[in-house]
Amino acid sequence: MSKHTPKTTEQWIELIANTELPAITSTAKMLDKFSNDDKSSLPKLSKAILHDQALSSCLLKVANNAQHIGVNKVTTVSRATVILGIQTVKNVCLTAKLVDSLLASKSLDFRVYEKLMQLMANSFFAAMLAKMMVPNYSDETQEEVYLAALLYGIGETAFWSSGGKFADKLANSADMNSPDFDRYCEQEMGTSFNALSKGLATTWNLSDLLLKALDQPTNRTKEVKIIYFADKLSSCIAQPGENEEEFNHLLDDIADIMQITVKQLKVRISHTREQAMELLSSYGAEVLSDLIKVLPKASDFGQHKPLMPSHQISQEKAVLTSFMTLTQLMKSSRDLNEYIQTVLIDAAKAFEFERCSFLMLCDDKKLVKSRFVFNEQGEKEPTRYRIDIHTSENAIGRVLESKMPVLINDYTHRQFRDLVTKELALFINEGSLAIVPVMIGNKAIGVICGQFLASKKKIEPENFQQLCALVDHLNLCLTMIMRG
Repeated sequence: MSKHTPKTTEQWIELIANTELPAITSTAKMLDKFSNDDKSSLPKLSKAILHDQALSSCLLKVANNAQHIGVNKVTTVSRATVILGIQTVKNVCLTAKLVDSLLASKSLDFRVYEKLMQLMANSFFAAMLAKMMVPNYSDETQEEVYLAALLYGIGETAFWSSGGKFADKLANSADMNSPDFDRYCEQEMGTSFNALSKGLATTWNLSDLLLKALDQPTNRTKEVKIIYFADKLSSCIAQPGENEEEFNHLLDDIADIMQITVKQLKVRISHTREQAMELLSSYGAEVLSDLIKVLPKASDFGQHKPLMPSHQISQEKAVLTSFMTLTQLMKSSRDLNEYIQTVLIDAAKAFEFERCSFLMLCDDKKLVKSRFVFNEQGEKEPTRYRIDIHTSENAIGRVLESKMPVLINDYTHRQFRDLVTKELALFINEGSLAIVPVMIGNKAIGVICGQFLASKKKIEPENFQQLCALVDHLNLCLTMIMRG
């Protein structure tokens, strides 16, 4: 970490807003053109949204959400804008683009991915809670409070989405649940999460209410305090701390500002959770639903356990995360290379393969050559391989022909005597090798190879099965995007 030169706040904002999350920046600028209090803006905004199929679809789903029951089914964007109102429509668009861009984050370390998903769930729930806390306010204020609470922690969320290998290193060099972790990140980054939030809010020309909430939130108006309380409540529900009394004090503060009892507040929180989970489906973010928890019980406090170091995260959980990443990637990419590299990196880390590679079948089908090679850290290796599969039969050629995976833990075994050529033996390097076909429909385009090299370490059958399942899901994704 000492070799890393911290960036300035401005450099981080430039990286996040214009390089890593440009879709959000573009959408924010588009929405800023339309005045909140100008009814004539509605048809213009509707027309702008129609150019984005994903936004149009999301807007219709939200308009037809259960909370708008009693309204005839909405089938056009223009009708949706009239029903929801311009401020709600703008919030829906920004929320949709935010969720889509962050869920599309690629090749994240498992701990970073877990952190990002929880932060996204917390922010969405906080936005719903904030709106719940101002039931008697104008629609304009309710929508402004919603957006401010949604983006209150955008600096931290955007960092974990966009920080790349630097974020990975931060996540693996300290306990992410430590009270001092944010301070440690700030020292290494060269700025604070709060400063990033302020900078992004300014770049996207968001409301003054959000900027006020980021600056001394407890010493300002009721609306600003509510944003702070909503963010804190969402985080506390997701991860109860050591002190139940502190949580109960937070509930007292919120109940007091809403002028209701704590018992009534708990009922409204539970109802808001249900609404949030319904809306997440409209935004195509069902993956976040399980991360929005019910109100904690007394026994949930004082049970905090630090996350396991990355090398102790179960392989099952790592593989599941990779499944989710591939599924989300289908919303944003048709690049085959991106899908394959995602699986190689995830498999290398999950199973600690010393080498994980994709050997691509050449056009003449006489050889395979390495297209991507990664080590156990998920870092790209410059090594290149070419293996003949035409002159003499070998295991890779057999896999491509039969479309069935093979596990070779001992290539000298008589089972593989006729399938391991000198060229393939050199590739195996006295280690163990898993070969799994990569398919588009019924056509094999190459193989993914997971390896332990000269260490004599064996690939466990259970791990081999999990690798096969992951590549099967990759094959399904590749087939769908090529046919789509």
